Amino acid sequence: MSDGFESPDDAATVVLTAVVARVTALADRLGVPHAQVFDTGRLSVASGVPEPVVKALLSGRPAGEPDVQARFLQRLDLLRRTRLKPNGRKYTQQEIADGAGMSRQQAGALINGDRRPTMEHCDAIQRFFRVHAGFLTAEDPEALAGALQHTEQELLQRLAEREGAPDDPLERLLQDHGVRGIAWRAAQLPTDQH
Repeated sequence: MSDGFESPDDAATVVLTAVVARVTALADRLGVPHAQVFDTGRLSVASGVPEPVVKALLSGRPAGEPDVQARFLQRLDLLRRTRLKPNGRKYTQQEIADGAGMSRQQAGALINGDRRPTMEHCDAIQRFFRVHAGFLTAEDPEALAGALQHTEQELLQRLAEREGAPDDPLERLLQDHGVRGIAWRAAQLPTDQH
């Protein structure tokens, strides 16, 4: 029973559906193949969501959501496999610990799943791997929607470049000062619904 309130997962699914629709419309308008914009491998790496779950969510099917600990471990493993040192090797526990400002024992316990991460741990590790806030903890639909919003931004940029500068002086002024981009980003901020 919902008592009139949406669960965060329901809200994230609604957002994901809307983003998929917008990206689809932009891809169609630009003539970009859907297979390119909805490349599940790329979206998996960008969002931290396993590829089979990305496929399920994009097809509108629910996917079994892991608990926070399992999600953290899954995404940390993905980061360790895909965000490599310049020499192509994985970061060691000591390098992650040093970069995240924690002991090697703490990093090892987090990586091995022997310790539940705090928000401070997540923040420090996200900064070390240079991923956005929430990468390690966002629910799968929310994480996938975030990755698709980056795709949407790229497509909007391509559309703006293709269509050239606007003829309307007010529109040109808004574009020159980035007002459209600011308004678009503001629209993506979460609402304060309780």
